[in-house]
Amino acid sequence: MSLEQEIEKRKTFGIISHPDAGKTTLTEKLLLFGGAIQTAGAVKNNKIKKSAASDFMDIERQRGISVATSVMAFHYKDKLINLLDTPGHRDFAEDTYRTLTAVDSVILVIDCVKGVEAQTERLMEVCRMRDTPVIVYINKMDLEGRDAFDLLDELEEKLSINVRPMSWPIGIGRTFQGVYKIYDKSLNLFEGDKTKIAETKVSIDGLEDKKLIEQLGEEAAEELRTEVELVEGVYDPLSVEEYRAGKVAPVFFGSAVNNFGIQEMLDKFIEIAPSPRPRHTNTREVFPTEPKFTGFIFKIHANIDPRHRDRIAFLRVCSGTFERNTFYRHIRLEKKFKFPNPAAFLAQSKSVIDLAYPGDVIGLYDTGNFKIGDTLTEGEKMMFQGIPSFSPEMFKEVINKDPMKSKQLEKGVRQLTDEGVAQLFVMPIGSRKIIGTVGELQFEVIKYRLENEYGAKCDFQAKNYFKACWITSDNAEKKAEFIRIKNQEILKDKDNNDVYLAPSEFILNMERQNYPEIEFHFTSEFKTQST
Repeated sequence: MSLEQEIEKRKTFGIISHPDAGKTTLTEKLLLFGGAIQTAGAVKNNKIKKSAASDFMDIERQRGISVATSVMAFHYKDKLINLLDTPGHRDFAEDTYRTLTAVDSVILVIDCVKGVEAQTERLMEVCRMRDTPVIVYINKMDLEGRDAFDLLDELEEKLSINVRPMSWPIGIGRTFQGVYKIYDKSLNLFEGDKTKIAETKVSIDGLEDKKLIEQLGEEAAEELRTEVELVEGVYDPLSVEEYRAGKVAPVFFGSAVNNFGIQEMLDKFIEIAPSPRPRHTNTREVFPTEPKFTGFIFKIHANIDPRHRDRIAFLRVCSGTFERNTFYRHIRLEKKFKFPNPAAFLAQSKSVIDLAYPGDVIGLYDTGNFKIGDTLTEGEKMMFQGIPSFSPEMFKEVINKDPMKSKQLEKGVRQLTDEGVAQLFVMPIGSRKIIGTVGELQFEVIKYRLENEYGAKCDFQAKNYFKACWITSDNAEKKAEFIRIKNQEILKDKDNNDVYLAPSEFILNMERQNYPEIEFHFTSEFKTQST
């Protein structure tokens, strides 16, 4: 099979949602439909097994959450689908943001009871930064939830994206009878059976077909006709080009726990979702069809098994063909490395692979050479872009409890922040370290891992900062003046960029007015982030 055929065969996407919207359930059912797993519960069981192999994952077991992105691949029809299931818990949102850099499209799960929540809005901001195509799956239609039109309005208003319903719910909660598939004018009737994959499909000749009343009853049939007529009048027909440009989101309704509304979404997904797309670097755009291999590291997971101290760097292949035991250039280190045991992930199993193609995600065993954002090529000097850090919401200073273990603490903090567990900011004078996270749980993970993996004990002292702002300016004199005046609040990030830790929203707004020559960025990706 040619490189072009291999690329066309692949679809790489992520599933994102607010916690408890049903993301893991949907992931599981997609694998079930794809034949990658045989029984419900396998995804959750796999997470339990995986966490049991790692001491620091005690927190995962105790809290019943996932703290790491799972990479799974499965075949469906004639496609190879690479699925990245992300953590739903907001404390680990940074991992989700990075994962979105490695996918070509996204399925966004919305709880029909709760609608669009704050975490969902933040995730969509990341998608919009890259014009990532989004399909929306509105879940839990068998529960008493919100009106479908209200949900669509909220999606457009809060997520700043146009929507186009591809199916339409017939009732909701106790009155939920199924969906009408607008795009092929057929009915899927809801059975509410968690053990079956099959849905009752009814072929009808449009909404005037007499079979509609036979199946739904006169009142429900008339309501469906009215609502679909309104949908067709309000929403433009789906343009695949606009979907792929990230401007319009197809919307499906269903109930993942009951296996309902998933197959039609999956069928439409493989029809319209983009194959691996070009990626930007600091020198040029890289196209997947280029013969020479390129790829970037978007995630690092260290010490999955503490007995072996293994560390896996997850690489997204962007162009050409990755080959086992071949030397590739590590751009940041300016060294060549080869990888004897690159791993692919097919549902629950991990296997050594000889070849990987654009769109594939592979695991490389790493001895500490990689950082998130690192680029591998066959020799060309370039760095892939678009892997930002966002401003944390909590800031704490690292307090060393054992001066005899200072080196171990330094190494541990550096490695864990390289891995992306949290962000590290260092004061130029005195090298005091401030760790920034999205939530409290990350500090627990860091403290536990520092002690158990590096033998270093520390405490955290809360710091009252509002936001981390990366600062840039075309006026070097004004920037130097600002840094001199605010020297107690100017720190360096892991890449030695200047970061201003603003004490409050009021002071930040004042500084922005006082220094119009300085740009205050809320992500480390300055080019694409408006302030």
